[in-house]
Amino acid sequence: MLIDIDVRRRVGGRIIGVTMRTDTGISALFGPSGIGKTTILHMVAGLIRPDEGHIRIDGTLLFDHRQAIDIPSKLRGCGYVFQDTRLFPHLRVRANLLYGRRGEGPASLSTVIDLLGLDGLLDRWPITLSGGEAQRVAIGRALLSGPQILLMDEPLSSLDDRRKAGLLGLIRDIPRRTGIPILYVTHDAAEIDALDATRIDVLNPA
Repeated sequence: MLIDIDVRRRVGGRIIGVTMRTDTGISALFGPSGIGKTTILHMVAGLIRPDEGHIRIDGTLLFDHRQAIDIPSKLRGCGYVFQDTRLFPHLRVRANLLYGRRGEGPASLSTVIDLLGLDGLLDRWPITLSGGEAQRVAIGRALLSGPQILLMDEPLSSLDDRRKAGLLGLIRDIPRRTGIPILYVTHDAAEIDALDATRIDVLNPA
C-alpha cells in the first residue's frame, strides 16, 4: 500500500511538515519531542488541516490543497492509537474492542484477539488491566474500526522495557497478519530498529 504524504502547516513561528513516499509495512516518523510528529499524524487523520500539500493513501486522495480536497476525519479510514489508551472505563474489554467497529474490515475479531493475545482479557474491566494489556486492547479497537492505515502516536512511552519489548513484536506482525500499514511516531531509534520500520526524520523547514 503506497503512502504518499507531503504536508506543511505553520504553528506559531515555525513550519511543521514532512515529505514521504513509502510502501513498507511500518513507517516511523522520528525526531525529538516538540518537533511536530504528532501534528503531522493529526494532519493525516484529518484532525488538523495542513496549509498546503497532499495526503494520498493507497491511491485515495484524502487531502489536496490545490484541488480543495479535504475528506472529513471520520471518512479517512485511519485507526488511531494514542499515547494514553483512552479505553471506556464503563465497558468491559470485549465491548471496548467492538466500539466503533465497521463491518468485518481487513481484520476480523478473531484475528485481532489471536494476534494481540486478548482471549483471557475479554470479560475484564479496563481498571484491572496492566499498562501493556490496556495498550493491546487500544490497538485492537483501532484495528477493528476497519482502517486502511493505523496511526500510532508514541504508544509505548508509558511502558517499562519488558512490556515494551513484548508489544513491539506484536506491532511488527500487524501489517503481515492484517495487510494494514502503520505510521508510527517515536523519539526512540531503538523502537524503529525493533520494528524494522522505514525511518522518516521530521524536520522544521525554514
